[in-house]
Amino acid sequence: MQLAKPVVVSPWPRAAGVLLHPTCLPGPHGIGDFGAGARAFVDWLAAAQCAWWQVLPLGPTGGGDSPYASGAGLAGNPWLIDVQALVDAQLLGADEVRPPRFPRHKVDFPSVIGWKRDLLHRAADRLLADRSHPWDADLYAFRAREPWVLDAALFQVLRERRAYRPWWTWEPDYRDRSARALAAVREAERAEVDRCIVLQFWFDRQWRELRRYAASKGVRVLGDVPIYVDADSCDTWCNRGLFQLDRRGKPTAVAGVPPDYFSELGQLWGNPLYDWKAMARDQYRWWVARLARALQLYDAVRIDHFRGFSACWSVPADAADARGGKWEPGPGLALFTALHKQLGALPLVAEDLGDIDQAVHDLRDAAGLPGMRILQFAFGGGAASPFLPHHHVTNSVVYSGTHDNDTTVGWWKATPNVHAHVAAYLGKPLVADVAWEFIRLAMASVAHTAVVPVQDLLDLGSEARLNTPGKANDNWTWRLEAGDLTANHAKRLAGLVQLYGRALKA
Repeated sequence: MQLAKPVVVSPWPRAAGVLLHPTCLPGPHGIGDFGAGARAFVDWLAAAQCAWWQVLPLGPTGGGDSPYASGAGLAGNPWLIDVQALVDAQLLGADEVRPPRFPRHKVDFPSVIGWKRDLLHRAADRLLADRSHPWDADLYAFRAREPWVLDAALFQVLRERRAYRPWWTWEPDYRDRSARALAAVREAERAEVDRCIVLQFWFDRQWRELRRYAASKGVRVLGDVPIYVDADSCDTWCNRGLFQLDRRGKPTAVAGVPPDYFSELGQLWGNPLYDWKAMARDQYRWWVARLARALQLYDAVRIDHFRGFSACWSVPADAADARGGKWEPGPGLALFTALHKQLGALPLVAEDLGDIDQAVHDLRDAAGLPGMRILQFAFGGGAASPFLPHHHVTNSVVYSGTHDNDTTVGWWKATPNVHAHVAAYLGKPLVADVAWEFIRLAMASVAHTAVVPVQDLLDLGSEARLNTPGKANDNWTWRLEAGDLTANHAKRLAGLVQLYGRALKA
């Protein structure tokens, strides 16, 4: 690829941040939310002199409760709504929100969802019935401002009424989005559709309020957009011509990863692939809308699996594994040029990890995007590893580890083969506090942004791991307990942040 002037340049002052998904926050309602626990964490970040709060995707979760599996890419996760705010708005009584005995250190998703759904629906019905409520006008303004919300609500209701069968198996009128049939559903299921819209209104309202609170403290939010959407999603249902689907809407080719050292069968993800030629014909309208929505929610956005914009591993939809796939070209620089033209300079981070070739690096650099440097990947080989700090570049984001890695303490215990390399690199014969040694390395890096998972700040082991790729169950459940993050943690981190020139700007 011929390199050009970067097209998506955005200023990235030298700064630090912490990775913590909102579901992991402490609180009394079984799952982290946008309430007091989130505001307390923002205060803690400010005390630690951190300018960034990094979160995972905030959309409704799908299979395995993964934030990367969602049935509606523009929607929000209603289980993050703070029910105490609904009490304050006189939509719920204080006695109604007394929770059962949820685990303190993990999210029991089935129990939380069952309890919280009933509360939210009850409160939504009360708002809808009270046209004099102070939020009434804001609700109708939200509906007008975000037209996608009606499609998302219709999709959810149709799925529920059909026992969550994939949309391409629905009756033809619903599968093919007959205007007459959808209008009939809108009328027949008005109560349920309106509840879904109210929940999205509350998500949007509370998250914007939390963002404003964070901004008042100098804290910005780095969000996350998965490159692919689910096959059975509102996104594919509403935009069939933009995906590689058959006449009924079922995927003909799906995403995955080719066989490698770790898996002789490769990985079969199952997400439908884009029809990039069709997207190019309307100047990538769908991606423009998706990124515009993301930049309503976040100050900057990490794009997951960036290598798919250069080329993706395309597997026939009926394949048993990923071995029969082939590389298929992505949109390349044309997508980012179109995004830049329609949305201006975008603050994006490229997740450039995995099976990466020179073409991916060239695309990242031509688009002007920072890539990622993971310190856990740096050790155990030779001096040429691009993840070692002496190879870092300014336009990058450095991490001790990510949500897909073990904690640094857990990784350290599982990899005795790297201990000598780490000790030699640090110039210490004995590494006693490996998580904080890696935090120091991250802060000292020339990368403009350094982010550490909260588990590393707390010296936690594998019991606090958030996600294990390839593991179907028991992911995404870990939570902080109240009082885990202390003023001493903030003071210790602030010392390193200030020492290496990453402190919050006044």
